[in-house]
Amino acid sequence: MHAKKSPGRSTTRRAFLKQSVMTGGALMAPLIVPSHVLGRGGGVAPSNRIVLGGIGIGPRGGQVLASMIAEQDVQYLATCDVQATMRASVKAMADEHYGNQDCKTYHDLRELLARPDIDAVLIATGDRWHALGSILAAKAGKDVYSEKPCGLTIGQCQALADTIRRTGRVFQAGTQRRNVPNFQFAAHLARSGKLGRLHTMHASIYKLECNTSWLPAEPEPAKDVIDWDMWLGPCPWRPFNRSYVVDRRWRGYYDFDSGAKLLDWGAHTVDICQLANKADDTMPVEYEPSGGTIYARYANGVKLVMRPEGWIGQPLAAANAANFAVGSTGTCPVRFEGDEGWVETGDNGSIELHPASLRHEWRAFTMRGTDPAQHTREWLDCVKSRGLPAANFSVMRHSHLACHAAAIAWMLGRKVRFDPAKEEFIGDEEANRMRSRAMREPWCV
Repeated sequence: MHAKKSPGRSTTRRAFLKQSVMTGGALMAPLIVPSHVLGRGGGVAPSNRIVLGGIGIGPRGGQVLASMIAEQDVQYLATCDVQATMRASVKAMADEHYGNQDCKTYHDLRELLARPDIDAVLIATGDRWHALGSILAAKAGKDVYSEKPCGLTIGQCQALADTIRRTGRVFQAGTQRRNVPNFQFAAHLARSGKLGRLHTMHASIYKLECNTSWLPAEPEPAKDVIDWDMWLGPCPWRPFNRSYVVDRRWRGYYDFDSGAKLLDWGAHTVDICQLANKADDTMPVEYEPSGGTIYARYANGVKLVMRPEGWIGQPLAAANAANFAVGSTGTCPVRFEGDEGWVETGDNGSIELHPASLRHEWRAFTMRGTDPAQHTREWLDCVKSRGLPAANFSVMRHSHLACHAAAIAWMLGRKVRFDPAKEEFIGDEEANRMRSRAMREPWCV
């Protein structure tokens, strides 16, 4: 039985939102229901649809969202962003797709998460909001697809994984290469022993950067145009500059970025190396920086080299000097080396391998590594079945922690040792303090 409300007591914001959604839906129910809404003629009945909301949908988020709403069992009804232009753009995309005006817009993610009709959310904000947004969503009973990196720190990734496990929500990290065939094939060659004993893996990363400066202060826009305080979220306050928000030039700034930019690609490539080494429940135990490259070692002796350039076994194409070198297999390359052979692959789907005898295993792959379609479909299927997706919270936890540990070694400029069981650095208090950062009130985990 519900507690009786005392006279004159004001309705809470959350209660009002829930009541508005439920009563609004009842008042607006159509008198004539089209057959496709009932699941006839190839449609999907409402009871089998996943009602989806989106938070911080930008260029990459738009690609992921497009792959989701292309599925007939998904209905996108709510979008949230601190920028009015982005809210309007995503709403227009959804309304055009469905031929209606049903997509509602919000600037505060708490309002979207308060809706009882939302089953799941896509979180595609900048890095600073991924962990907290996912945690709030899980606590609100929503399943979560979060773009990577899923947390700014080791502590945030731990808190996120613990929350997902405790709440029983279905979580998928946006490390879609887990579900891209050429990366799966390369990992299979390493896991199956077809390369002989695996001894070295190479993961491509951006050129590392840790910028603690501020851009010049500019006049802050009206809150309904850009909510700067909400954009900052848990990050330390600094004055507004449109380049952070409108031009998306926040990457590389320590307060907003994950691990000196290492996780921008490392969250993908180290993740595939973890798969290849059968190490999804652990991570390297040593990390040693040398220039822009980080050398790591697993307890089983396998070496992991995180490097921005110098890919061997293939010619290098034109390099983007600001960030990375691109090989003939495309961006985000990985390489696995064993006693009897090696394989290298990247985002364009091509594969280079040795010896020639391995080529009878090879086939052409047309799916690009940036394509999220199979990854999002797997998540949607798991939302229905309550199964574990490929990039679930535990997989994310270990691969992300490996990246963060490597970034901390690089920022300290020295070798560190890490205990995967305790998830702490061994005998290194300075490194252990860097596992977490202060979070600005009220945005704490």
